This record gives sequence, structure tokens and C-alpha cells, in this order.
Amino acid sequence: MKMQSIISAAYAALAITMATPVAAHGVGETVTPHFQQTIPNIPGKSLIALVVDYAPGGASPSHVHTKSAFIFGYVLSGKIESHVNDGPRRVYRTGESFYETPGSRHPVSRNASKSKPAKLLAVFVVDTDEKELTTSVEQDPSSRSKR
Repeated sequence: MKMQSIISAAYAALAITMATPVAAHGVGETVTPHFQQTIPNIPGKSLIALVVDYAPGGASPSHVHTKSAFIFGYVLSGKIESHVNDGPRRVYRTGESFYETPGSRHPVSRNASKSKPAKLLAVFVVDTDEKELTTSVEQDPSSRSKR
């Protein structure tokens, strides 16, 4: 097999993988990889973009982000309620953005509406060799989302 064919097959497999939604992690949540690229002028770092779709009332489980990940969040549609570390809970609306520092604890990330869907773009700057962007954690009862 020619090298060009091998490279073309690898790119095709990557494109199919990137276009396929990841299994839902939370109730009413679907995470879809959108973009992944190493950052040429920052050795060892990559940029990863994910689209998080929340059904009405959908939520992500409580989680922590990998220690290497700086995250930029942008609300594409709807309203997203978020609580990061010891900061206040906040509802972000379409067009609003926020960031999370490396290793952040994210006890609440959910659709603020029980009747309309919401969509979030999450962009990670992360160590290229990082395998898991988030790890689910048990919630402290005092930080549970009130529905």
C-alpha cells in the first residue's frame, strides 16, 4: 500500500471519528467532537473543540477537568447554568462565554431550561497526550443542582 493511501485512510478514519457523536455522559447530554489540532507554536499542546447538546432539562454529571486543560466555553443557543470551583452559580445565555482554569471542578453544568434545548461549544487547550478531558466525580450534596 502506498504511503499516500495510508495517510488518506488515516485522515478518513479521523474524520469519521470526529463526526460521530460521543455517547451521552449525563441525562439529556450529547457530546460531539468538532475539532482537534496540535498547536505548532506551543509544543506538546493541542486545541480540542467539543459541542455539548443539552435536551430540555439535560445535565452533565459533576466532573473535574484534567490538570492541563484551559477551557473556553461559548453558549451557541439556549441558556446554560454553570458552577465552577467555589465561584457562584451563573446562567449564561446565547452569545455569552466563560473560561475555566486547569484542573477545575465543575459540579453543575446543565440546561437552564426545562422546555428548550441548549448548545455549548467547549474549547480545550490541553496536553497533546491527554486521554481524558473530564472525570466524573460524586457530588457534594450541598452543590447539587436544584431542579
